[in-house]
Amino acid sequence: MPLTGLTVGLIGAGAMGGALATGLVKSGCIAPGAVLISDVDTSRLERLETSLGIRTFGHNTQLVSEADVVVLAVKPDMVAPVLAEVGPFFHAGKTLISIAAGMPLRVLEERIGVSVPVVRVMPNTPCLVGAGASVYSLGTHAGPRDAARTQAVFSSVGLVLEAGESLLDAVTGLSGSGPAYVYMVIEALADGGVRMGLPRETAVTLAAQTVLGGAKMVLESGEHPATLRDRVTTPGGTTAAGLFTLEDRGLRAALCEAVKAAAVRARELSSRCEA
Repeated sequence: MPLTGLTVGLIGAGAMGGALATGLVKSGCIAPGAVLISDVDTSRLERLETSLGIRTFGHNTQLVSEADVVVLAVKPDMVAPVLAEVGPFFHAGKTLISIAAGMPLRVLEERIGVSVPVVRVMPNTPCLVGAGASVYSLGTHAGPRDAARTQAVFSSVGLVLEAGESLLDAVTGLSGSGPAYVYMVIEALADGGVRMGLPRETAVTLAAQTVLGGAKMVLESGEHPATLRDRVTTPGGTTAAGLFTLEDRGLRAALCEAVKAAAVRARELSSRCEA
């Protein structure tokens, strides 16, 4: 096991930091006492310590000095001051994982100031319910050991894939922003159900479960979505009529353009961080 005998430290006890702490403990891949977390909000730390049995710290430096794997779960504008504070406590045996949106590996490596293995991860909000999609890229000094550690940490909250950093903007446009697109699809499906007479609560539940079930079919069957779609589509039937309307109204093109627009915006924001 990649995390056996190691400690994982989380700088930041916000939504994502809390989700990772919860996932690590509930998955059983690491003992609660080997999960460390720091934050300026003591009330958050108290809640996590009480509910999970993890160790909490009011100072980042103490956490980094004890942790083998450090996850930087702070907002991008806090990366520079935090790394300036904790940089002296890093060495090559540790792994630094950053989930700060738009912060390139080159910038992270420059700010840490030493030859520390750095990994950049793009998670998404379904990590909060253990159904996330996370993609990681390895920095200059990171190797198989650091990849295995990253896989272990983020698999506790969902699916994990590796990709080159040049693809992370596209990942942001797809899986990073994608949950918002799916929520809109669920809302629209539910509106359609209400339009045809279903109670709102029933319509939302059916729409959400339908999206969940369809996604599970794709992931577990390994078949192309088009193949699964064709199995549902009887010639001249109800689904065929609905699909024609979706194609006619441009759903496919709209979703493709949404991914592109978000990816382009992610690229712009990354460029600002590098400036």
